[in-house]
Amino acid sequence: MLVRYKKALEKIAMGLISLMPQEKDIKRLMETIQQYEQNENWTLFLWKDGEEYVGAIGIAEENDAAIVQHITVIPSYRGEGVALKMLHELRNMGYEHIQANEDTSAFVQKCIPILKEVD
Repeated sequence: MLVRYKKALEKIAMGLISLMPQEKDIKRLMETIQQYEQNENWTLFLWKDGEEYVGAIGIAEENDAAIVQHITVIPSYRGEGVALKMLHELRNMGYEHIQANEDTSAFVQKCIPILKEVD
């Protein structure tokens, strides 16, 4: 289930986003979190499986598209379709056009055909 980021989840969100290679630097990670907190067009969601947060997906809204800025899943849950579930739930929330940025492009482009099959 996608849960919208709030300040109380900051440490969990930082831990999840830090799994992305480009977010290893603590200064960049703090800037990323601030972007989600301050930019009204940026939204961060955490994926909750039972009582555990196991993934994160961050988007920037542009016109009628959701541009995936960050997408990550903790290593022990990789290969179980969590990222695909996050993208699918974004679609169910009304984000019909899902695109990727430079950092997420390779992964998101692999998921889009699968999403279309599921829909």
